[in-house]
Amino acid sequence: MDDGLMSGTPWLDQPVMLHSSREETCELTPAQCEYRNGYWRYWYHADHVYALGTVYFFIAVVGVCFIGFYLQRLAPRSLREKTWWRKVIASFRFLSYRHYNVAAIRWHTPPLGVILLLISGAVFFLAMTLGPKPYYWPNTRTLSYGGSPPLATRAGWMALACMPFMIILPTKSNYIASLTGVSHERLIVFHNWVGWAMFVLALVHTFPFIVVNIGKGEMVTEWNTSVAYWTGVIALIAQAYLQVFSLRFIRDRFYEFFKVTHYVAAVVFVVFFFIHCDFRLSSWDYFIATGVLYTLSFLYSQVRTYFEFGISNRASFTMVSDLALKVTIPIDTTWRPGQHMFLRFAHMGMHAFTAHPFTICSLPVVGRGTRQAKLVFYVQPRGGLTAHLARAAALNPGYSVPVLLDGPYGGVQGRPLHTYDYNLVIACGAGAGLSLPFVMESLLRSAWNRRAENKKPCTKIQVIIATRGAQLVQWYEEALVDYLEENGVNMVPDNLNISIYQTGMSEPKSNIAAKDPESPDEKLNGNPEVVRRLPISVFSGRPDMRTVVRDAANQSGLSVGIAACGPREILKIVQDEAAAAQLRIMSSKSSAREVYLHSEIFS
Repeated sequence: MDDGLMSGTPWLDQPVMLHSSREETCELTPAQCEYRNGYWRYWYHADHVYALGTVYFFIAVVGVCFIGFYLQRLAPRSLREKTWWRKVIASFRFLSYRHYNVAAIRWHTPPLGVILLLISGAVFFLAMTLGPKPYYWPNTRTLSYGGSPPLATRAGWMALACMPFMIILPTKSNYIASLTGVSHERLIVFHNWVGWAMFVLALVHTFPFIVVNIGKGEMVTEWNTSVAYWTGVIALIAQAYLQVFSLRFIRDRFYEFFKVTHYVAAVVFVVFFFIHCDFRLSSWDYFIATGVLYTLSFLYSQVRTYFEFGISNRASFTMVSDLALKVTIPIDTTWRPGQHMFLRFAHMGMHAFTAHPFTICSLPVVGRGTRQAKLVFYVQPRGGLTAHLARAAALNPGYSVPVLLDGPYGGVQGRPLHTYDYNLVIACGAGAGLSLPFVMESLLRSAWNRRAENKKPCTKIQVIIATRGAQLVQWYEEALVDYLEENGVNMVPDNLNISIYQTGMSEPKSNIAAKDPESPDEKLNGNPEVVRRLPISVFSGRPDMRTVVRDAANQSGLSVGIAACGPREILKIVQDEAAAAQLRIMSSKSSAREVYLHSEIFS
């Protein structure tokens, strides 16, 4: 069906239309026409069979995740207390937490649940690509079923259908994140794997044409006369660059270069892919869908930045230690512990054009009259923008610049961590700031309970921090003391225990985590004022993370909420123990009745 004409262009067939026509006349014998027009072979319906089939597959996956997320989120308390329900939830959490190490190739796999989704996708694409026959038309010199090999046709349509999902998955605000409750930074893994699926399908689409045209001796002629060939090659080269440079060992080494060139290569890919498709059947519908979805995601974040937060906010910077830069932004908004914001600092040269994610290390103001909330971030200067800001703050304490805000994103999904009976917060290095909002929330809720003479026991919270530098103790303690004073909290509750391990110092032979945290031969001298005000114990050496998490997950009969932020090696230990706890819950062994884990990678 012709859906209307558009202005002509030398790169596309004339006249240019939104959809190419599906009208055709078969000049073969009735039997041959019936064969060519079969459901899995008919070229004029291939977009409906393969492209729409791929879209339906992605929608089905999103739908299953949507149902699971909202069933868990909206489940009434009476249902959450039932044993069978806890076992079902534990089974899904096991799939979310369990990772594997493939030592031979030094690969830390995604969670088991993600692996199952990837296997499902691989089975779908392999079945749709290799299942239908034939792969090539049985053409002869006098008989032609068509010029496009069936294998190439179906692979091309499935690759095209992947594009809208691949491009919107990494965006900060997208409908998949909204429907599934999975934050944008966790969807990156699917963006990467959908990209690889699309790339492989593009190769499968390309090579059958090469085989056919070389066999007919027409390869050079096609290359010299067909726009579709060289535009397809350029799109394929750009796609190959995007995928190869997304490999972790390459991306991490050349991250700044990768970040800039990634967008350039993506634009080149989309433009030449658009020309390559040449409005065949409904191909341009997928570009329209991609453009609409991406534009909506982009506009949503921009509307929040300029209309919700405005352009008058300023960020001030203070060096609280040699390794910690404190960023403070007075703001009237709300957020949850564990969430992050994207900050774009004006007057920072090229950095003014890029947004940088930072974990929020403060809590919003609740019921405090006119006192304004403050977004606080503790950043470890490493290079680039953060190093520049640290130098400016060291020379001029209180130095400030205009800042644009986007967020908040991420954080604990479902129930807040404080609703669990026992909390364990693990933070390593510069990720220590993640623990601050959870500790602040515990302090504030305990104070509220005392004022209201509420006899209900408060959530017990244990904080484990591992750091190389001794200066973390100082700024961490000062941050909590400042929060106590601002909120008029005069008494520290006995349900809080903070242990800071200085890994840069010599480690005693004994297992620190298993000993009494008040043991005088392991405790280091700390700031007297803070030690008097807060229950902080400081140790040398490394904590036994496996034992710490296992002990927390074995709190018999209690619900346990765990938040962890650190390098992949530490998170692997935490995730393995949290996964093991789910198996104990499913088998009804003596352990916590529920264990939830929220983890963030800090590298």
